[in-house]
Amino acid sequence: MKFMKLGSKPDTFQSDGKNIRYAASELDSDIVVSVGDVKFHLHKFPLLSKSARLQKMVTNSSEGDGDEVHIHDVPGGPTAFEMCVKFCYGMTVTLNAYNVIAARCAAEYLGMDETVEKGNLIYKIDVFLHSTIFRSWKDSIIFLQTTKSRLPLCEEVKLISHCTDAIASKTSIDVHKVDWSYTYNRTKIPEENGNGPNSNGLRSRVVPNDWWVDDLCELEIDLYKRVMVNIKNKGIVSSEVIGESIKAYTLRRFPGFRKGVCQFSDVSRSRSILDTVVCLLPAEKGSVSCSFLLKLLKASISVDSGEKVKAELVKRIGQQLEEASVNALLIRATDGEATMYDVHVFHKILENFVMHNEDLKTQSEDGNEIPGVLSEASKLMVAKLVDGYLTEIAKDRNLPLAIFVGLAEMVTDFPRPSHDSLYRAIDIYLKEHPGISKNDRKRICCLMDCKKLSVDACTHAVQNDRLPSRVVVQVLFFEQVRANASSGSSTPDLPKAIRDLTSASYGSSRSAITNTENSEVTASAEELRALKEELAALRLANGGLNGDTKRHVDKATNGRMKSILSSKKIFTKIWSSKGRRKQGENSGLDSPDSLEEAKYTPSRKGRYSVS
Repeated sequence: MKFMKLGSKPDTFQSDGKNIRYAASELDSDIVVSVGDVKFHLHKFPLLSKSARLQKMVTNSSEGDGDEVHIHDVPGGPTAFEMCVKFCYGMTVTLNAYNVIAARCAAEYLGMDETVEKGNLIYKIDVFLHSTIFRSWKDSIIFLQTTKSRLPLCEEVKLISHCTDAIASKTSIDVHKVDWSYTYNRTKIPEENGNGPNSNGLRSRVVPNDWWVDDLCELEIDLYKRVMVNIKNKGIVSSEVIGESIKAYTLRRFPGFRKGVCQFSDVSRSRSILDTVVCLLPAEKGSVSCSFLLKLLKASISVDSGEKVKAELVKRIGQQLEEASVNALLIRATDGEATMYDVHVFHKILENFVMHNEDLKTQSEDGNEIPGVLSEASKLMVAKLVDGYLTEIAKDRNLPLAIFVGLAEMVTDFPRPSHDSLYRAIDIYLKEHPGISKNDRKRICCLMDCKKLSVDACTHAVQNDRLPSRVVVQVLFFEQVRANASSGSSTPDLPKAIRDLTSASYGSSRSAITNTENSEVTASAEELRALKEELAALRLANGGLNGDTKRHVDKATNGRMKSILSSKKIFTKIWSSKGRRKQGENSGLDSPDSLEEAKYTPSRKGRYSVS
């Protein structure tokens, strides 16, 4: 730590009791200065030669009681006043980063400037600050921390602005020129530790780009904000490093934040910190992770931050939603809400993703090159994310069907190579909401495209008595079409209305045409495992089938499928009204009548619940 010594005379200040201080001298004191509850017995000449305020106070006091003045609001109290007095006497005073701010503010209060005497205390301290303290990284941080209790006066003499500018300048310097000590608690990459492939076994000192982050975490939020604003205004430090600093500061202030569990003992203070953190976030997409943004959103909801703060977080999350995970998006609903999770917040996030995508597409059509345009891969990931989210919220028995359908329809046009996850979400919803009407069952099943179900999902759906019978027949038909296509056989000789289903659309719009008849649909390992577990449970429920019995059951199931598919009469009756519909009104899962209206006993006998 840097320091400066002023004066050369020995320190002769002594105490007489608890609240009396005096300068030992052959001359008797001729003035008493009361600072708070401490009385200083001093001499007028050294004091008045350097302090304009004391000159004025002594002049005024001579008209009253003469030799005693009272000072109750000197910055730094008796300790800071004594440093200034020692300077007046020429005694040795040692200043450092911890006490210099108190001495500087006390000198300002006492008027110890150049108008009274050349080379006065204010001048000497300012030289020390700019030549030593503000050039030292560690001392600058310490100095800024000590300004907290003296903010008004520090602001007035611009000490804080000078210090924050000095700190921001150091953070913006080329890392190869950083030759001072700093605190760094994060894991460095191999090259930064001297263990990289080009280090030849020699440990070299490589300074990371975010070397300054940990030290700034020591600052209070108001001072941290001023430093970060200064850093951002300089425009040299990258948005990723600024984002890392904000993340580190948040984790330091809220120890449980990393795990998503925060206990806010002081809600008002926590809200102030979170609101400030959000306003400091860089505008660039990807400067902080989506996971961090979601944690900020959850915390902001917990402390009841303003709508502006939450809306900003929702917007940012929506712009990089493809990075999120389902668990991170499951935000618990606040007290008084009927649903288990805050589905309205997720709806807003998803809405922002869609709007952001449309805005970028419009700008691209206008000839503007937009960096980071959402790719088809991003849409695919978000569609998968929505399917996973629907699977979780479907377990909530208080979840309205309209919300479930509304979320699913927002990504209807997004690419999905498989609809297994969506089918699973629909199945869970039907299981947890057994009382919904027939029309509602049709409505929710209309979200799914039977042509995009895997073999295991089709097998599960065929035996699922929660699905409308019409859906089951369609699954059987498309499975048979796929089987014939893979074996090189032709599609069964069925009515044209049924064959047209291979190119029919799905979803509430009933207008989009999909060309997936010849595509091979695959499901993720997790989805297949979940479906196979349910199929295994089904077989075990039939009495623990051995190998021969299992083959017999599978053969019987396949036989039922073929018998259903071979019945042209039933298909013709089911879709008889399909040809009468207006062109473009076809739907893969929605039709005017239900299968129950057709007398078809075999399909019902062979279906039962598997969940």
